[in-house]
Amino acid sequence: MKKIKLLLLMLAMLVLAPATPASAQSKFVVPVTGRKVKLWVSDEQVLSLSSQEYQNYLKTAQISTDATNTALVKKVGQKMATAVETYLKENNRLDAIQNYNWEFNLVKDNSANAFCMPGGKIVVYEGLLPVTQSEAALAIVLGHEIAHAVAKHSAEQMSTQVKQQLGAKVLSGILGATGAGTTTSILSQTAFSLGSKLGSLKYSRDNESEADYMGLIFAAMAGYDPNVAVDFWQRMASTSSNTKLAFLSDHPSDAKRIANIKKWLPEALKYYKPVTTTTSSTTSKASSKKTTTKKTTTKKSTTKKTSTKKTTKKTTSKKK
Repeated sequence: MKKIKLLLLMLAMLVLAPATPASAQSKFVVPVTGRKVKLWVSDEQVLSLSSQEYQNYLKTAQISTDATNTALVKKVGQKMATAVETYLKENNRLDAIQNYNWEFNLVKDNSANAFCMPGGKIVVYEGLLPVTQSEAALAIVLGHEIAHAVAKHSAEQMSTQVKQQLGAKVLSGILGATGAGTTTSILSQTAFSLGSKLGSLKYSRDNESEADYMGLIFAAMAGYDPNVAVDFWQRMASTSSNTKLAFLSDHPSDAKRIANIKKWLPEALKYYKPVTTTTSSTTSKASSKKTTTKKTTTKKSTTKKTSTKKTTKKTTSKKK
């Protein structure tokens, strides 16, 4: 998703982050998809600045006063995060979310939008809820945002932009041969140069598709039916262009997204195990009613049998 705050964060990182030697370049494997990525920035750098930027954002944003919807966003978000953490732990991939601190907030904004900052800081706009319409559809959106964080898409895009501006070979030589002061200065100049091209500082469509795929699976892991994704994205597609612009501007086309989701559903459904949430109490009451009905029926049946026996005895007596 196109997020100005995230773009500013990315620029700030390039300006403020300490130099990263060529030898410190990390190779990251995205969980679930297995895609390999080379990153030129460290988690420490990303998470430190992300946390600062997120706190600054919350100071200016209007936090929602809708207690019910706020509780819903936090509930679904935490359930999703727990499921993802469990999966990563079982697959020895907790390195993907090391030092993450998940946080979910609902803000007053009529846009159909949501965004994620590195480290698990996720914000949902009130305007998105009339489109999600259900807990499961909200899970699809949050799964998408969580996927961005788990796949380290922000760090990847930052690395891509620096390499494009300076050239991979030139960058490698500079980082390997110069001191921290010189390197920081060069990266700062690069950042200001990129500042005139804010539109290019966003997740690639490949990143967005990867987040769609991972998010679908994450939702299934948390016990939400991934099939609802199709109806949700169809609703998004039918929303007015002004409303959906923020959410879809840098995403794959509606038709392609829906086609991809339908293609991925069989895989996502392998992870789907329905959980009992608010419907569990309803089921319990229904079961209780059935039990009561059976007892009543049993008593009636017993009464009838007893009545029949008494009648038989009286008849026999008369015959004698």
